[in-house]
Amino acid sequence: MTRAVAEATALALVHEGTAALEAVGLAAALGSAEWLLAAVLGVGRFAVYLDPGRELSADQAARYRALVGRRAAREPLQYLLGFEDFHGLRLAVTPDVLIPRPETEGLVEWAIEALGERPSAVVADVGTGSGAIACALAARLPGLQALATDCSPAALAVAARNVRSHGLADRVRLVAGDLMEPLREHGVRLDLVVANPPYVPSAVIRSLPAEVSAWEPRLALDGGPDGMAVLRRIVASAPAVLAPGGRLLMEIGEEQAGALASVLAAQGFSEIRARRDLNGVERYIGGRWAAAPAPGPWTAR
Repeated sequence: MTRAVAEATALALVHEGTAALEAVGLAAALGSAEWLLAAVLGVGRFAVYLDPGRELSADQAARYRALVGRRAAREPLQYLLGFEDFHGLRLAVTPDVLIPRPETEGLVEWAIEALGERPSAVVADVGTGSGAIACALAARLPGLQALATDCSPAALAVAARNVRSHGLADRVRLVAGDLMEPLREHGVRLDLVVANPPYVPSAVIRSLPAEVSAWEPRLALDGGPDGMAVLRRIVASAPAVLAPGGRLLMEIGEEQAGALASVLAAQGFSEIRARRDLNGVERYIGGRWAAAPAPGPWTAR
């Protein structure tokens, strides 16, 4: 076996890729190198180690090195792979959508808890992006009907792929438009509005890691000067589409909970609660619109 062939074995390429990514200070370099080689080979991440001496073709090795170079330039791993795992679902992602994050799974869990045993609940995922929240809720709650809105046609195209791939097209409807506007126009009344809107202050975006600031869509990040411009719009427009007793749940930025609780109260919401994520940050906030006369499954903690 020649030296050139030996250097194109699976294990050798993982070592090569890891070293290249470590050289530019990339965290989790080994994991990225493994995922990228798995993508080239069309296998699972750890399948690489089942046959570490596997020889790659010249084309495969070149494709792998090109991917490593793109990752070294801080292109997000999820965009290179074309997917991200979220709440038990593998979702397609592209640079047209925000990459779903573990924190948002906490918002999904709160929504599921709030809906309780409402088999015919109708919910809206406002600013759906990849469709992550709508798909996760529909996958967990078989009777749920979801409307998912977004103002980006490119994002809706990605969401449509995810809805179809998980067999949810009969229960998740994608609607083009700005926030709640398309829902208001159709006169819908919802049990729940859930949203992970842009909440990063404009001036902070440039200080975020390059994977975020240079690659993820600014439309999905930029919450205006204080990060709460879109959040306030959602609070103001939600009453027009919520049924009596319906809930609004939102993911929010650090240190925004107090100000947003006041906004919710001023708009007429009650039972306002904030919840913390796994890092102890107040990451979610919610309230009830026109509280129902009798207690139901909406009680939040």
